[in-house]
Order: sequence, then structure tokens, then C-alpha cells
Amino acid sequence: MRTECGEIELGSSLESRIGNTPLIRLDRVVRTLPGITLLAKAEWHNPGGSVKDRAAAAMVREAVAEGRLGPGKTLLDATSGNTGIALAMLGAAKGFPVLLAMPSNVSPERKRILRAYGAQVEWTRPEESSDGAIRRARELAANDPKRFCYLDQYSNQANWRAHYETTGPEIWSQSDGRVTHFVAGLGTSGTFMGTTRKLKELNPEIRAISMQPDSPFHGLEGLKHMATSIVPKIYDPDLADRALELETEAAYAMAKQLAREEGLLVGISAAAAVAASVRIAREESAAGRSAVIVTVLPDSADKYLSERFWEEA
Repeated sequence: MRTECGEIELGSSLESRIGNTPLIRLDRVVRTLPGITLLAKAEWHNPGGSVKDRAAAAMVREAVAEGRLGPGKTLLDATSGNTGIALAMLGAAKGFPVLLAMPSNVSPERKRILRAYGAQVEWTRPEESSDGAIRRARELAANDPKRFCYLDQYSNQANWRAHYETTGPEIWSQSDGRVTHFVAGLGTSGTFMGTTRKLKELNPEIRAISMQPDSPFHGLEGLKHMATSIVPKIYDPDLADRALELETEAAYAMAKQLAREEGLLVGISAAAAVAASVRIAREESAAGRSAVIVTVLPDSADKYLSERFWEEA
């Protein structure tokens, strides 16, 4: 939507629906662990269906305010899926064109959603994962800087600040300040960086645990194996009290367990976050310690239902 003078309008009812997602309790996956409370942010309640709505809206808002995104400009970024969907949604709502670089092996559901929003996509080699998309976006931006507003979510400080300003305070308030552990996966790392910084300000004793795939070849869409990937500039490895690596199979198993025991259909990275949280929960319970563990469920399963693991016993 544009104002009479042709500028992109900042405020919208769409943006007002981003954030303030429910903090839900996962009881059955920790039912055998005395003293443990496991809570999770249900980020699919955002209008674009994922946690990436928060960062996307913040990055677009800043780009417009700074004059980098306006009439005649196309928004450009690299994405593995959810940020691209959020940007496509915002572009459709606010009236600016969107071009995304994205691995061609993302789920069919993601491709259909992007097509529905009218975004253009440059498909990159699947074996290069998100790194290939990053390289292509950089190439496009360098070749035609006047055409593009390149957001670069992996380096954009507004990415992590969105979570410092919203996700962290929400978790603190919704848990009544009882959170003892925060667990989140690493993709751009914005969710972990921003949320951890805010929670540590509120209570330095909170333990922050990052989670990433255990191998460069993995099925945890949206997450990065940092040792073999282009490391996001916003990532600070020293912020985590502990770094966990998780195998793809554990995430697939947890996705099915959550569906069948909690009645929750969650995405693969969300299942990975819960699997990592349960590992922390087992350790704390075995040591006789109580814990309130909070994690983030980036999205629901609606973009992953074509994955074969759902059919496996």
C-alpha cells in the first residue's frame, strides 16, 4: 500500500498482528522428568506463519525509514524459506516488488506460497544450501545496486534487534520471569542472539543454549552447520552458555512425537528445538534440579507435510 506521495507506508494492520504469540506448555514430552516445565513460543500464529515475520518487518521498516527502500526499488534477499515468505507477504501488502534467492530443494509448499504472494525467485543449487542463495543475492546486488535494496538478513542488525525488542520481553512476561533456560536453533542466528541478549539483561543467571545441525549435510531446513557454512555477521558464538548439535533423525522423530502425543504439528526446526530442549531437561532432572525451559517453535508443519519422514513408521 502506498501513500498519496508514492512512498511505502510503514504502519499497517498486518504489522500489528506480528508478535505476541502464545507461550504453550509441552507436558507429555517431559512427563517422566520431575521438576521440569517446558514452554514454547508458537510462532506460526504470526500472519506469515513463522518467527521470521518479526525480523522481516523490522528490516523492512528500517530500510524504508533510511530511504534504502522506496519507489523504484526491488527488495532483494537470500532465504531458505520463511524469511522469504515474510518478505513476500510484506511486499504484497505494502506495494513493493520482491526478488528472492533460494535453494531449489525447499519444500513444494514454500514454493506455492511464494508464488501466491507474487514474489520472484532465483533458484540456486540445492547442494549449496543457503550459502548458494547468499552468493547469488550478493551477485545480483553488486551487478545492479540502483535496482535493489539488499536486506542481507544474515548481516542486518535489525534482525536480532527485532527479537531483543519483542521475543525476549514476551518470554519474560509470559513465563512470569521464571525462565531458567532458553534454547533456540541457529539459522541467521537472529532469534537466538536477540532473545538471549534481552533475557540475560533481565536475569544473567538464565542459561542460553544454541542448537545447530550435527553435520553439513542435514535435513534441518532453515538451520546452519556453522563450521562449514558462511557464518552470519550477526552471530556471536560467545553468547551461548552451551552449543548443542542435533542429528536430523532426532528432529524427525520429535516432529512425529509432538503430533501424536501433544497434538501439535510443527516444522522440522521447531521439532529440533524441542528435541534439544528435552535433552537439557533430562540432564537437569537427573541432577535433581528444577528448570523452566523455554524454546521457540519457528513454524508449523504446513510447509513440510510433503516430507517423506511423516510416512515412516
